[in-house]
Amino acid sequence: MAEEIERKYLIDPARWQRPESGIKIMQCYLVRSQAMTLRLRLADEKAFLTIKGPTCGITRSEFEYEIPRQDALNMLKEFPVSNSITKTRYYTQVGSYRWEVDVFAGENSGLYLAEIELPAADAEFELPDWVTQEVSNDRRYRNAYLAEHPYKEWEK
Repeated sequence: MAEEIERKYLIDPARWQRPESGIKIMQCYLVRSQAMTLRLRLADEKAFLTIKGPTCGITRSEFEYEIPRQDALNMLKEFPVSNSITKTRYYTQVGSYRWEVDVFAGENSGLYLAEIELPAADAEFELPDWVTQEVSNDRRYRNAYLAEHPYKEWEK
């Protein structure tokens, strides 16, 4: 079993230096339940099918498989979904860890999230100065939730 240990943060986009290039991502949620989430991701010219288990703290099981892009497009035709998100992912090295910064588009535009995957829940890491608030345990900032409840619809 693969295990994902991840912490998630809001960032201040004015203090973050955006890299020159990022990866355009569209994520569709084929199944979402208490027990698992089945996600289809199109990332530039690649496609992935991912199964995620329930979250326990900052840890969850994750199984991700690269699939042919055409298969992913066929799945979207066969199983149309209305719950999707679009974003651009940028990678930033901070200390010995690579951070992923997602800049959301569409109904989630205005949202910037940074994630760091860790080898252990208690691993120490350097927190960049552009990070503003940890949201690892706030389910509203999970991509599957954002697909159903877009950021633009939240009461601020």
